[in-house]
Amino acid sequence: METRVNIFQTQPEAYKAMFGLEKYIASTSLTSTHKELIKIRASQINGCAFCINMHTTDARKQGETEQRIYLLNAWKETTLFTEEERVILEMTEEITLIQKNHLSDATYAKAKNLFTEEYIGNIIMMITIINAWNRIAIATELAVN
Repeated sequence: METRVNIFQTQPEAYKAMFGLEKYIASTSLTSTHKELIKIRASQINGCAFCINMHTTDARKQGETEQRIYLLNAWKETTLFTEEERVILEMTEEITLIQKNHLSDATYAKAKNLFTEEYIGNIIMMITIINAWNRIAIATELAVN
C-alpha cells in the first residue's frame, strides 16, 4: 500500500488545527487511561491500523496491560474494565457508529451518574478527535512502519 496525499504538508493549517484539539484535550481532566481506551477502541472499530499501532504502543508505555489491550474489542465479555471504563467504551462505540443508533439515552444516563458534565464533554471531544484522525489516516493510507 502506497501512502496517498500527505495531508500534513498539503493542509498545514488543518494539521495545526487538529493539533490544537490535541493540545486542548491534553489540558483536560480526562485521564490518560480513558484517553487511550477511547483511541484504541475507536481505531479498532474504524479499522485504522496506523492508529491502533500507535495507541496500543502509547497505552503500554503508560502502564496498560497486554491482557486489557488484547481484550478491548471484547470488553463486554470481561470483568477487566471498571464501570467508568465500560461506560466510556459504550460511548465510544455509539458515537463512532453514530449512524446506527446515536448516543443512546441509556448510555448517556449511565455517564451522567458517573461523571460531571465537563468530563462527559471531554469524553465526547476525545471520541470526536480520534475519529477525525482515523479518517485522515485511512483516507491517506498512512502506513504502519
